[in-house]
Amino acid sequence: MNFNDSEVVSLVESLSNARGCSGFEDETLEAARAFCEPFATIEENSLRCGFVVPKSFAGDKPVVMLDAHGDEVGLMVKSIRDNGCLTFIQLGRYTSGTLGGQDVLVRTVDGNWIPGVVGIKPPHFMSEAERASHATPEMTIDVGATSKQDAVENFRVGIGEPVVPATRFTWDKKNRVMFGKAFDCRVGVAAMLLALRELSTLDLPFDVVASISAQEEVGERGVASAVRRFEPTLCYMFEGCPADDTFGPEADMQARIKRGPMFRYADVCMITNPRYQRFVLGVAERAGIPAQASVREGGGTDGGVAHVMANGIPCVVSGVPSRYVHAGCSIAALDDVENAARLCVEVLSQLTPEDASRF
Repeated sequence: MNFNDSEVVSLVESLSNARGCSGFEDETLEAARAFCEPFATIEENSLRCGFVVPKSFAGDKPVVMLDAHGDEVGLMVKSIRDNGCLTFIQLGRYTSGTLGGQDVLVRTVDGNWIPGVVGIKPPHFMSEAERASHATPEMTIDVGATSKQDAVENFRVGIGEPVVPATRFTWDKKNRVMFGKAFDCRVGVAAMLLALRELSTLDLPFDVVASISAQEEVGERGVASAVRRFEPTLCYMFEGCPADDTFGPEADMQARIKRGPMFRYADVCMITNPRYQRFVLGVAERAGIPAQASVREGGGTDGGVAHVMANGIPCVVSGVPSRYVHAGCSIAALDDVENAARLCVEVLSQLTPEDASRF
């Protein structure tokens, strides 16, 4: 199965540039809807979960649900100080030390987006104790206002408004690597939609649907509504997982870019169904599709919620390795996105209801 590289890059770009932190996934769904329009419809609920139903959906077969979360880590305006600076809370968790100096976009009360920067005290004004401290300094968002009145009346900022990094997607065509924000989990969304489009053309013993789940970064809150909506027999999750190939001992590296999707045996919220995991990795090996396996000591996914719902739903997680997730800019390889989609199609093309019943 071959993909049009330009189309895939364009899809990732539109998803990456979408401004959609947890609770505000509207633009992510808009980008997904534009791609899916020829072959599927997208319903959405009040959480801003997107339920993707192919036009070929039969309705009389067991359901396999694909899933990838549509939100990204971000910020929310908490208060406006007298000097015009904005205090904030995190929606999700940024890597320590990455926020200071980050250029951001702040949504106004009118729904527009204005530039800002996460400001920290320059070292010139720090005491010796502050300079020597390893504690994270106090940070606020500065949009250029000179007073609270200025911020409210002229800049039109308000509490409760979302804030995201201002990073724009870029593509290194020669080396087939992509740079951008929100690769956790927009590269996963891209791989999922590519796979669903292909699967929707096949005659399978399952109905395959997809969920673009909301609010994963604040506790995997949205996927439960998707499981209740579709009542799947099986789930195949996608993620933009943290790559580990730029730090630590080489022997411990289990999620390298350009080595294919990564499948975890365990993380903090799920021990992956070992029979399902072996089935997927076996398909990858026989098909010659690169894939990696890992055991994670940190992190969690929508699989952690889905696998304990109903009577227990077998789940695997296909992670597209992405360097420096939960920061302002990440790096991912185009081939990993395409191979994640390719492997999903191969797995579900070979899977039978009998196989699923043995998981």
